[in-house]
Amino acid sequence: MDDTSVRATTPAPEPGQLHAVLVVAASTGGIGAHVRSLAQGLVAHGLTVTVCGPAATDALFGFSGAGARFHPVEITPTSGPRSDAAAIGELRRAFTGACVVHAHGLRAGLLSDLALRTAGRVPGMRPETPLVVTMHHALLATGMERRLLRLMERRVARAADLLLGASSDLVARARELGAGDARLGPVAAPPLAAPAVDRAAARAALPGVAEGRPVVLAVGRLAPQKGFDLLLDASRTLAGLNPRPLVLIAGEGPEGVALRDRIDAEGLPVRLLGHRTDVPELLAAADVVAISSRWEARALVAQEALRAGVPLVATAVGGLPELVGDAAVLVPYGDAQAFGRAVAGLLADTPRRARLAELGRAQAETWPDEAATVAQVLSIYDELVQRS
Repeated sequence: MDDTSVRATTPAPEPGQLHAVLVVAASTGGIGAHVRSLAQGLVAHGLTVTVCGPAATDALFGFSGAGARFHPVEITPTSGPRSDAAAIGELRRAFTGACVVHAHGLRAGLLSDLALRTAGRVPGMRPETPLVVTMHHALLATGMERRLLRLMERRVARAADLLLGASSDLVARARELGAGDARLGPVAAPPLAAPAVDRAAARAALPGVAEGRPVVLAVGRLAPQKGFDLLLDASRTLAGLNPRPLVLIAGEGPEGVALRDRIDAEGLPVRLLGHRTDVPELLAAADVVAISSRWEARALVAQEALRAGVPLVATAVGGLPELVGDAAVLVPYGDAQAFGRAVAGLLADTPRRARLAELGRAQAETWPDEAATVAQVLSIYDELVQRS
């Protein structure tokens, strides 16, 4: 569907109705889920919501199913003169009549700022439309790419009327870069459905899980940030245990082939499950959840594990320590032996796992839920619209 048909079939907002435009780049995980949750909540509060992003992202998360309008904009992962110009043009059209623009991520924030700065070229687009940017990730690139991304990061931080960070370290970083207004904007994990089967059935459906064999579960995109190479290193510590634990990794991504080759070459007790939609059942089957990431803000799988009462071992990076508190075992990033020992220690200590399950559920009760997140964002929109 082209944008002409989208605009032609979408009714205009009622007079006086707040129109928010959410902008997202390609996403297969937490950002897309957050934008869908936000769109659904804002629509429930009476806002007109337009979501701009790649068609593939809409197909995965169903923004229209959340009550939002969808305007396809192909925001590519990397900058290119032609692709950026096309995206900026589409964003300008989508921003017509918007009361507030809310971009998610660095690329979405940069292109949204450029579109807003050329507002005078589009009839009906307000040049004073406030820009909110939520930063979900830290910059982990190196070399020239890192320098270019830092320049983009500085521009977006200073251009946004308000910058939200998904974790406190992102807020501090934005202030260092000169953001005029930077605040914490927690990202709540949408509640998972209850598992469709019991633990025994969930385990029976998994490959290689014999009765009594411990299961260590990891969920995430197979990309460098997730540190699955560290988890593979740590799995060697588990190989000598009896019964021998099995590490299951659910997800897809660019490192999939390299990880699979290494698992096969080294005979590691690890299996790649590919993309899965049955996370509740995977959690029901797991004895421990592992997060070996180089950096995380408020990892959705961490929230899901603690809510489900599954003990968590994670690297002490980014926003994870403030998210989980004392309800998980935290290990410094880069120490594969310590990570493996932490997992092995939990598997050998049933009472401790039970205690962590209790602490996890209690910690989850302290987090803002989706309704609180939407209420915070709605309050911010009202503040900025009144200010403009």
